Amino acid sequence: MNSDLTVLDNPVAESLLAAHAHLARRAGQAATYLPGVATFCALPTEPGPADWADLARLLGHGGFADMFSNTALPPADWEPVFELEGRQMLWRGGHPTGEPRPADGVSLVELGPDDVPEMLDLVERAEPGPFGTRTRELGTYLGIRARGTLVAMAGERLRPPGWTEISAVCTAPEARGQGHAARLVSALVARILSGGEQPFLHVAEANAGAIALYERLGFKTRAAVTFRGFRTP
Repeated sequence: MNSDLTVLDNPVAESLLAAHAHLARRAGQAATYLPGVATFCALPTEPGPADWADLARLLGHGGFADMFSNTALPPADWEPVFELEGRQMLWRGGHPTGEPRPADGVSLVELGPDDVPEMLDLVERAEPGPFGTRTRELGTYLGIRARGTLVAMAGERLRPPGWTEISAVCTAPEARGQGHAARLVSALVARILSGGEQPFLHVAEANAGAIALYERLGFKTRAAVTFRGFRTP
């Protein structure tokens, strides 16, 4: 296990500085992803007024600043958009048990550019969280097809040094209860480990079912986090 946990305290900034630098827009020490990739913004852990001003210039008037789990609060004239309690979980070993075997006609596949329309349709129906037209560029995305139709997916998102986040875990309403999420997460864990990195993820505190699944698959809670979003003045 990578002993450097500090990069997980500000994973968006660490990702944009390293593995995702080619997907970043910058102004001073402020950064965000290119349009369509992700809405997450990054600032130093303890930003000053100049840093918030740089981010405001980067996003433009009324721009959406998705601060992810950064604990810093913006100036008073930034409009709050959302606040969501969650947790950060790290994979500590283990394996799924008791998952049903895939039915006939069900296959696990790697998703590519041609699959984006189906991925966006699945996201709209399953609502796993933010996902744009270019989000799949953040890493590898895997899907489960049932007789050719995409019914579940999960993929790699943030990439702070030594770590890879699993995200966008979702299953179409009509295909739930068949073990698809467990198979996808397990496949991604194996892939991440084979690349020499460690898996982690974030989950909303209210999603008790997902938390229980991740714990069964070997994830343990590292920290409580609060996700926040704002609009620039």
